[in-house]
Amino acid sequence: MEIDILGPFSVSCEGHTVGVRASKVRAMLATLALEPGHVVSHVDLADELWAGHPVGNPRNALQAHATRVRRLLGHTEQHAAVLRAVPNGYLLNISRDCVDGNRFLDHAARGADALLGAPGTALRHLESALALWRGPALLDAGDGLRCRSAATLFEERRLTVFEDLASARLILGDESRVIADLRQLTAQYPLRERFCELLMLALYRSGRQSDALELFRLTQRRLDDELGIRPAAPLQRLHAEILSHDPALARAGARWGRREPGRNGLPLG
Repeated sequence: MEIDILGPFSVSCEGHTVGVRASKVRAMLATLALEPGHVVSHVDLADELWAGHPVGNPRNALQAHATRVRRLLGHTEQHAAVLRAVPNGYLLNISRDCVDGNRFLDHAARGADALLGAPGTALRHLESALALWRGPALLDAGDGLRCRSAATLFEERRLTVFEDLASARLILGDESRVIADLRQLTAQYPLRERFCELLMLALYRSGRQSDALELFRLTQRRLDDELGIRPAAPLQRLHAEILSHDPALARAGARWGRREPGRNGLPLG
């Protein structure tokens, strides 16, 4: 069985996609899929499915939805055992690798770890991570706090994968691909300074110093106009290094291969 949450919610059993039309069934399965193999209590499930709209007997309502889930998954004993009821809640009895979100996180972490020592390996993992996305995470999993919070975290992690992918390509000397990709990303996320840094570096290495400096001025103006802040220290430092033609900027992994510790994980089983 595979459960896909990086886009419209989807369940596949033995190679066949199972339609999940009922919104509460999708929300229940998605919530449990965020923590495969771990119990989610009746209280937490009820909060996720009916937050702000309490039902009279949530346990009975959850039991009814659990029955629908089991019916949805098929009639075999193997599939019936996927959703397990325990005294205080339910758990989804599947491997964490059965959820595309966890495979994404694993590829992302491996890519980040390999960035400096093996940029080619990093590139493959990061591309594999992004290839799993079919749309916004948990797109139709309901409005519960757990799913919405997880969707936000997944999106943030996806953006850092784009950053790591650009870094890997810079280390490998593929500035033209970095420029093409980051032109789109900086247009979509104009206040994300890391994208600006990487694009400035790619432009500078391509002999386009004036374009790199113009990008800095544009970002500086946007940050001031929209947020009332100045560029952060790394962006200002890069600007100064470009102005001074710092030779360190030509070294493949001198500055761009590492990121802060602890940013690879999400609390997802």
